[in-house]
Amino acid sequence: MAKKNVTKVVKLQIPAGKATPAPPVGTVLGPAGINLQEFCTKYNDATRDKMGDILPVEISIYEDRTFDFVIKTPPAAFLIKKYAKLKSGSAKGSKETVATLTNSQIKEIAEIKLPDLNCYSVEEAIKIVEGTAINMGVKIEG
Repeated sequence: MAKKNVTKVVKLQIPAGKATPAPPVGTVLGPAGINLQEFCTKYNDATRDKMGDILPVEISIYEDRTFDFVIKTPPAAFLIKKYAKLKSGSAKGSKETVATLTNSQIKEIAEIKLPDLNCYSVEEAIKIVEGTAINMGVKIEG
C-alpha cells in the first residue's frame, strides 16, 4: 500500500546516536503525533557509527502518523571545528584567526560534504568549505 500524503516535514540537528524523546526532539515531533520512542530508536540505530557528530535529519511525517527520515552530512562548520580542534569559531569572523587547517584537511571536509552541497565537483565543494572556514576565523595553509 502506498503512503499517504506528507503532512509535515521537520528538520532537526541531533547528536548521532543520542536522540531521546526529551526536548528538543520531543517538543518538535510530539505535536506531529508520531511515536517518539520509535523515531529515537530508528535514528540512534542508523547513526550509531557516527557517534559524537551532530547530524541534520529531515523527517517526513505522513497523514497516518508514520514517518520517514533522511540523515544528511554534518554541517561544514561542525566539521571545520572538529578538524581544527576548536570549541567555537572566531567572534570577529575573518578578522581574527583562531586556528589553521591544511588544504588536505579542507579537501577531506569537502569530500564528506559533497553529497549535500549545491555543486558538482570536489573543487567547487572545496571553495564552499574554504569560505565557511575563513568566515569562522580559520586560516587555510597552502
